[in-house]
Amino acid sequence: MNQANEALLEESMPTPQSPRRVLLLMSDTGGGHRAAATAIQAALENRYPGAYTFDMVDAFRYYTPTPFKHMPRLYPLWVNHARYSWGTSYRISDGPHRSKLVMESFYMSWRRGFRRLFDEHPADLVVCVHSLFNHNAMRILQDWPTPPPFVTVVTDLISTHAFWYNNKVNLCLVPTQTAYDRGLKYGMQPEKMKITGLPVHPDFVAGLMGKQQARAELGWDAEKLTVLLVSGGDAMGPLFKTARAINDQKLNIQLIIIAGRNVPLKEKLEACEWNQKTLIYPFTNKMAQMMAGADILVTKAGPATVSEACVAGIPMILSGHVPGQEDGNVRYVVENGAGVYAPGPARVAEALAEWVSRPPDFRQRYADAAKKIGNPDSASLIADEIHGVAQNAQMVVRHPRRSPRSLLSNRLRPNVARPRGGAL
Repeated sequence: MNQANEALLEESMPTPQSPRRVLLLMSDTGGGHRAAATAIQAALENRYPGAYTFDMVDAFRYYTPTPFKHMPRLYPLWVNHARYSWGTSYRISDGPHRSKLVMESFYMSWRRGFRRLFDEHPADLVVCVHSLFNHNAMRILQDWPTPPPFVTVVTDLISTHAFWYNNKVNLCLVPTQTAYDRGLKYGMQPEKMKITGLPVHPDFVAGLMGKQQARAELGWDAEKLTVLLVSGGDAMGPLFKTARAINDQKLNIQLIIIAGRNVPLKEKLEACEWNQKTLIYPFTNKMAQMMAGADILVTKAGPATVSEACVAGIPMILSGHVPGQEDGNVRYVVENGAGVYAPGPARVAEALAEWVSRPPDFRQRYADAAKKIGNPDSASLIADEIHGVAQNAQMVVRHPRRSPRSLLSNRLRPNVARPRGGAL
């Protein structure tokens, strides 16, 4: 090996003092995966400043072939327009043997892209927040002489799929006791799992404040009973019909609607006439402030929103759920007394009308129950566990198939062929 190639190889090796490179595997199939990855990154940066650098990658979008590469776009269409077929697929594939068969079939078409993923994103530690990447990513990394440690952070609350559980990972962090028990059922070694809660962004926790302060800063009516209507970052489900059903009740409330990234929906809502003061927002980073200022949350049973609502201590009316993966979230909220389940616009409006007619202590009981199961320290706990794995791991040099010649050619070739995931 000549001196130039030796210099390039040495440059590719992290020194003991250099920050460790964390690869966050996620996909924008729904907003929860990116939200979890961003919360974990923020917690690691807060607790261990300068210790890590981050590369957040949508593995579906950039490293799988058609049709998988289109999953970030197809997922909301599937869930909104063929939700029961989604639920059927979820349940049929769940189970230790069936899930392995599915993963084996995916591996045949994913392996080339996943090899390139790890080649283009060298990492000292891999953190996976998407159930479909666990098994095949680990299978690729097993070819390495010194694979990077691999941590799975489960981002479903209760109805966790068998895809999440892989005994070959270094650590699997789960949000609830039920998720832990399901891991045992699917053959996970108990010492490889820890209950940490679902990661809630540290900025969300820090952004919580008193109700009157939140309303003053947001410009909301300080006295009106305030209802916050959300349906995930992509505004999935019948949010428009739900808003109009609430409007038909002619309640003495202030209605706040989050239309998310759905621009046509926001425009459609803004074109309506309303029987109560109604404020319509696009996707926002002020969700903590809005939950703090609201009295009632109407939402589908997404794990991220449910977890944030519990931290904020706001009672929930659950308007629906994604079949399969969110079945257990409904039970979690209802059985813990944090809210009620009223699927469909008409039932949401009826439940809300009943809640509005009750005295404040009725809603407060739900709020207190939600607060009781909230975990504001979840992201910090996850960061500490990840840090512990990183400290006990050997620093990873590089992908074993990359020769100094390929390393040199990659440095000389403009990086324009394919977008890369970036830290937020």
